[in-house]
Amino acid sequence: MLLDDEKEITPEQEPTPVEETPTPAPKATKAPATVEEEEEDEIIPVETLPVGGPHDDFNWNMDKRGALIYSADDHSKLLASYDVTLSNIEENSVIRGKVSAISGGDVVLDINYKSDGLIPMNEFRDMPDLKAGDEVEIYVESPEGKTGNLGLSRKKAKILRAWESIVDSYKNGTIIRGQVISKTKGGLIVDCNGLETFLPGSQIDIKPVVDYDQYLNKTMEFKVVKVNETIKNAVVSHKALIESDLAEQREHILASLEKGQVLEGIVKNITDFGAFLDLGGVDGLLYITDISWGRIQHPSEALTLNQRVNVVVLDFDENKKRISLGLKQLTPHPWDVLAAEVTEGAIVRGKVVNIEEYGAFVEIQPGVEGLIHISEISWGSQNVNAKEFFKLGQEVEARVVSLDRNDRKMSLSIKQLTDDPWNDIEARFPAGSRFKGAVKNITNYGIFVELQDGIGGMVHISDLSWTKRYAHPSEFTKPGNELEVVVLEIDKEKRQISLGHKQIQDNPWDTFESVFPIGSYHEATVVKRDDKGATFQLPMGLEAFAPLKHLRKDDNSYVESGETVTVKVIEFNKDERRILVSHSRYLEDLKSKAEASVKAERSKEQGETQAAIVEVQKKVEKETLGDLAALAQLKEQLSKDDN
Repeated sequence: MLLDDEKEITPEQEPTPVEETPTPAPKATKAPATVEEEEEDEIIPVETLPVGGPHDDFNWNMDKRGALIYSADDHSKLLASYDVTLSNIEENSVIRGKVSAISGGDVVLDINYKSDGLIPMNEFRDMPDLKAGDEVEIYVESPEGKTGNLGLSRKKAKILRAWESIVDSYKNGTIIRGQVISKTKGGLIVDCNGLETFLPGSQIDIKPVVDYDQYLNKTMEFKVVKVNETIKNAVVSHKALIESDLAEQREHILASLEKGQVLEGIVKNITDFGAFLDLGGVDGLLYITDISWGRIQHPSEALTLNQRVNVVVLDFDENKKRISLGLKQLTPHPWDVLAAEVTEGAIVRGKVVNIEEYGAFVEIQPGVEGLIHISEISWGSQNVNAKEFFKLGQEVEARVVSLDRNDRKMSLSIKQLTDDPWNDIEARFPAGSRFKGAVKNITNYGIFVELQDGIGGMVHISDLSWTKRYAHPSEFTKPGNELEVVVLEIDKEKRQISLGHKQIQDNPWDTFESVFPIGSYHEATVVKRDDKGATFQLPMGLEAFAPLKHLRKDDNSYVESGETVTVKVIEFNKDERRILVSHSRYLEDLKSKAEASVKAERSKEQGETQAAIVEVQKKVEKETLGDLAALAQLKEQLSKDDN
């Protein structure tokens, strides 16, 4: 076959036909010689060749290497014709290839290129029925590697196509399929055509899912709700598909809703404040207060998950798509069907369902409650702490004090189940009698002591001790302790009893008056010290107070807590049981006594000196008179001698 621009050759000059061989692989294919290489060979024009002869069958158009000589145009056309027979393979692209053979754990693929490609069989695990002749998509890693082989990958082709489908689902809302392969924290891992995606637990279904194991190895449909191009990661949702399917049904339900309409719903979620019901594509909220006429602490006491219940539509908002439901409204109000035998004065039994500071609410039947006020718990004048007296769920018996069926109110009483003990209180607790009772309560001003059930009195803080003053009654005793008391006074109208504890002993202040008279000195210890002064502990357990100015010592410092010093009683008040003492006055008295002693000593010394002087003077006078008498006698003797 001749090209258009080749010269016609005579039969004598026609070259010997060359047997065609299969096209070798790229590494074995040698490119035709270039024009520059052709110019290096010696070219013999055809016109100069002799006609006829022994070498008439020699192809004179071959170069010395045996290759045919083509012009530049012929060479380009031949290369173009050759390239048309091959596919255009680009690196990092996805193409289709035909399975030529499966051998030795590899799949041989014909992609219409210079050579076939090999891909390990383990990349076709999802195609167990793969056979020769099947077409598959593959990823071109490199058209020709270092060894001359094609670099192909089925796995990368799957991942690329999977990512394209994920991005399309994210942008256009198309649906993709995937298989749940494992659990992870907060959700499931889904294999979408070879690419792992995350399915959050909240996106599995429109109702909460507790057991994730039921979805393992399950193939499901999803919508992509979030993608990350950088790390090629995506978040899928099965709930979005369900919601889209229910959207039309939801609109239809909302359009047909009416107040008072009764619907059937399925409990899909239970919370502390109520339960959410699926009404067939739209959710409604059943508040805890609308579940039962009676009190319940949690909706789970009356409802369970997936339970089918009939509810009534109380209210709805089409814009916000909120529906308020009621369950108790399907039954009559318990007050409307309250038994006729429940009247004032009747004794009823019930369960404590709520406790407040002012009393306890008792449910005598679901939806019908009565209040036991704290004043109706005990006959005593002291109000009982309801939270200490009652317990939630406690069964109690009470008498109906008042009943109003129209306002649906009922007052109950426990104390009226027994006779009023105050009717004969004076006979049972006469003034001056002694009793032992339990300390029930402590206030800032006294202690409440229970003498018997429902009867008690108060010990004022001033009646706790004859000698000691307490800043608070809790310093003296604690609730629950036993205390001996004396009945001081009874006020039957006010239902009050005045008690005393110190009165169980005689008043020691008559004795103290003689022991601690004004001006007496005593050793005392400071038990409390503040800016106003100090409280001293005197003998016999008596306490005394010293103002700050009476605490000054010799060195101008002040007596501190814990010190033991001598004090002087400067005031004693038996009626008010008050003693004032002074350490400074004691020091002043010591100083005055010392000065008086020194003065007396000096006076004594002066008297003794004066007496001594007088004595000496007397002696001198006697001696002088004696001398004069002797001299007179001598003079008389001399006179006699002269005579």
